[in-house]
Amino acid sequence: MTRRPCGVRGTGSAVPERILTNADLEKMVDTSDEWITQRTGIKERRIVAEGQSTSDLCIEAARRAMDDAGLKPEELELIVLATVTPDMHVPATSCRVQAALGATRAAAFDIAAGCTGFVYAMNVAAQFLWTGTHRNVLVIGAECLSRITDYTDRTSCILFGDAAGAVVLSSERWQWGELRSASFAADGGGYDVMYQTAGGARTPITAELIEKNAHKLVIRGREVYKFATNKMVELVRHEQANNPDLALGAVIPHQMNARIIEAARGRLELPEDRIYVNIQRFGNTSSASIPLALDEARRSGFLDAVRGQLVVLCAFGAGLTWGSVGLKW
Repeated sequence: MTRRPCGVRGTGSAVPERILTNADLEKMVDTSDEWITQRTGIKERRIVAEGQSTSDLCIEAARRAMDDAGLKPEELELIVLATVTPDMHVPATSCRVQAALGATRAAAFDIAAGCTGFVYAMNVAAQFLWTGTHRNVLVIGAECLSRITDYTDRTSCILFGDAAGAVVLSSERWQWGELRSASFAADGGGYDVMYQTAGGARTPITAELIEKNAHKLVIRGREVYKFATNKMVELVRHEQANNPDLALGAVIPHQMNARIIEAARGRLELPEDRIYVNIQRFGNTSSASIPLALDEARRSGFLDAVRGQLVVLCAFGAGLTWGSVGLKW
């Protein structure tokens, strides 16, 4: 079947005002700025205010993306929201976003794929656009990870921040990257590498479990490091193989850890200015990290030098999940 061309029509992002620095964390757990920086590359992260939620960040990022796209709410046909920190389990957070935007013609649903969430959402959106069933789709990645971070665990609390990023994909017209290829996969055998014990149907939340921080996120760091480094290299090469007519212009990876990104960059033999990194300012924002970085990279002019070349978005996360997107910029 012939695929209908589509591409990025607009981008937007949103971050909370509050900044949590490494110096702040030094007062909370046994750590130091030097220790955090050497192991993660992170200097600060953004944290939502009391009463602020994932949907608030989504709505702000979505409005910026739609303004950038010149798209009216009534022209939007679908909203796909990736998050592991929804406002609530029921209903989908995307429905609140739809109502706030006034996009009354748009269907809306959430997906959960950990840090790979945005790339999963891009893959899903692509199917509706390539087949011609939809023309304008809003894809959002957003998290309030501070709500599920264990701030007594010095190895994990240093990593996470809150943010949202959004992209309008369109088959009508686009001004940025053409969506050329997309892939996603999973290995459920790694479900226990990153997880949250309590709060779901398997282990309903109780006061006792809350006291034990069982509703907070748990990460097995060593397994994650090896998995993520290998997958980043594999995913970039996969998109290169899918787009043999394009030179590799830039990579925008999930911002998990600066050491992981640097190790993969070395194996790919890419110059430093070909990979966009903002983890030092925002930490790991899970499904929000790629759309946040993409919005920054576009607006800052980082991508101006790679017009007509391949831009790869790649991510890896809980599940275990991984995926990639290839854009002709």
